[in-house]
Amino acid sequence: MRPLRLIALFCGVLLSPALQAADYPSEKGQLQVEQLADGLEHPWALAFLPDGQGLLVSERPGRLRLFAEGRLSEPLGGVPEVYAEGQGGLLDVALSPGFAEDRLVYLSYAEAGADDRAGTAVGRGRLSGDRRQLEDFRVIFRQQPKLSTGIHFGSRLAFDRDGHLFVTLGENGERPTAQDLDKLQGKLVRLYPDGRVPEDNPFVGRAGARPEIWSYGHRNPQGAALNPWTGRLWTHEHGPRGGDEINIPEAGKNYGWPLATHGINYSFLPIPEARGKRVEGTEPPHYVWEKSPAISGMAFYDAGRFPAWQHSQFIGALAAQALIRLELDGDRIVHEERLLEGLATRIRDVRVGPDGYLYLLTDETNGKLLRLGLAPRE
Repeated sequence: MRPLRLIALFCGVLLSPALQAADYPSEKGQLQVEQLADGLEHPWALAFLPDGQGLLVSERPGRLRLFAEGRLSEPLGGVPEVYAEGQGGLLDVALSPGFAEDRLVYLSYAEAGADDRAGTAVGRGRLSGDRRQLEDFRVIFRQQPKLSTGIHFGSRLAFDRDGHLFVTLGENGERPTAQDLDKLQGKLVRLYPDGRVPEDNPFVGRAGARPEIWSYGHRNPQGAALNPWTGRLWTHEHGPRGGDEINIPEAGKNYGWPLATHGINYSFLPIPEARGKRVEGTEPPHYVWEKSPAISGMAFYDAGRFPAWQHSQFIGALAAQALIRLELDGDRIVHEERLLEGLATRIRDVRVGPDGYLYLLTDETNGKLLRLGLAPRE
């Protein structure tokens, strides 16, 4: 354990004193981990405000908090009511690409429907000048039909370079629906920022298909990020017992679930609908884990602070209780490293901060916000 740091710099704002710090080994040098905050109840996602204004953190029970000047705020007002059951609740948070002008914050969350069923919803509201509430919050998208009894909401948000909003949607635990084009379960959808459907989406005008769909055959995708070097969207999803996978989704393509999978049921029995690891007419994973780390969150490292991390992708692991670093050569994944295994905690989200550090959220009742840096080998 290293001595406590008295002062740390966060996006140009001084943090509170006496932050806990610890070192962990890695292939690229010594990892330096600082605990910036705790007391978060199952935090799910974070998003950085510009100009050193801090960051927003979502908590699954339905709270959105601001972390600034070393402190967590009280819950912000104007956040929608959420279905906080099982894996459901307040999930991802993302800023509008034009946040500096429009101050719009996007939230994805589990929304209750009829008969105790729920589905993913996305809405947006304007962050007030005092950063205490979201104003004029409006729902722009709802997963239909609502089928979840508390599992597989997916729910990551990502904007591409043209400003389209992508939303990952789990199949709500209803496996066959991932193949049904008239349903929004197990899909990646592509929208305009106000929720309208782009006319060049692959299924626009096709009878019996939802026009929002970009790709289908997904299980429970909880990672999405734009590759900064290629501009292509990457996603990852949970397999069942085995078969977590990364995809680079293309328009109109079928990514297989539940027909094609590297996993089996939690009961150790085969997936009833599965026909094998590779099935004609479906896309194989870009990368697959035969043993599931239970992946959540995704970030590409393109900052200048730690050159040894350039062209790396970082992914949180829940069951494996680790941070996964993947080395890239173009779109090829050429090496995998497991980090922070000694931390022994579920990592729900990972983001690259404007200061070039990695920021992590731990998934626990007393969830933590961590900052991760790299000291070069001596």
